[in-house]
Amino acid sequence: MSVKRAFRVFQRNFTVYKKLYRSSIVLNFVEPVLYLFAFGIGLGSYVKEINGMSYIQFIAPGIIASSSMFASTYECTYGTFVRMNFQKTFDAILSTPVSVYELILGELIWGAFKSVFYGSIIIITLLTVGIVDSALIVFLLPILFVSGFIFAEISMICAALVPGIDSFNYFYTLFMTPMFLFSGIFFPVDVLPHYLRNVASFTPLYHLTNLCRSYAVGKLAGTLPDLLWLVSFALIFLIPPFVLMRKRIIN
Repeated sequence: MSVKRAFRVFQRNFTVYKKLYRSSIVLNFVEPVLYLFAFGIGLGSYVKEINGMSYIQFIAPGIIASSSMFASTYECTYGTFVRMNFQKTFDAILSTPVSVYELILGELIWGAFKSVFYGSIIIITLLTVGIVDSALIVFLLPILFVSGFIFAEISMICAALVPGIDSFNYFYTLFMTPMFLFSGIFFPVDVLPHYLRNVASFTPLYHLTNLCRSYAVGKLAGTLPDLLWLVSFALIFLIPPFVLMRKRIIN
């Protein structure tokens, strides 16, 4: 497998995105910012402090995490499915020297890039308005790439298995939305029942939110377990997207 040819797939997607970014920026940037200020200011007027932080400071790192998650997920579910089945982009790419595995790797890298890109926009926004002031927040960028790769892997597994594009509704309703709500973005998971805490601690968004919150306040102590979990998860789920997507594309 040639990483150079996989990068060409990424380059193709990036070139197309530069012409179409206006249609996706509302979903991937404006919506998270609305969540931040609606909950942070509205609900924050009733919730005074959580763990020594104002409510808007508490949820802001979680918005970074969720924004980067959804950017990668939308791209590698709907985006990948459309390119594969409706636009026939995959057929065109595979008529070149690019192999199936290189195509899949390029899609995964593209999803991870989208995660970093939109996470960076939220970070810049938070730094600009003064909600986050720790310089350590910039070290989140490689972490966002790893987590974005994880969400791309999960999403492409789903894209390989769904019978039709409407079936993504089940994925988002039964998996993505619960993870968004119960991964410590809006409230500490400590308040949840023990079994729900265990489920939440298994999700990648939970660990990403912990890391974003620690870096946002300039705290590095205790972040290693979350980092190791994300790297381990990325490695464990690396093979299934290649196997399942190859089978879907060939069939």
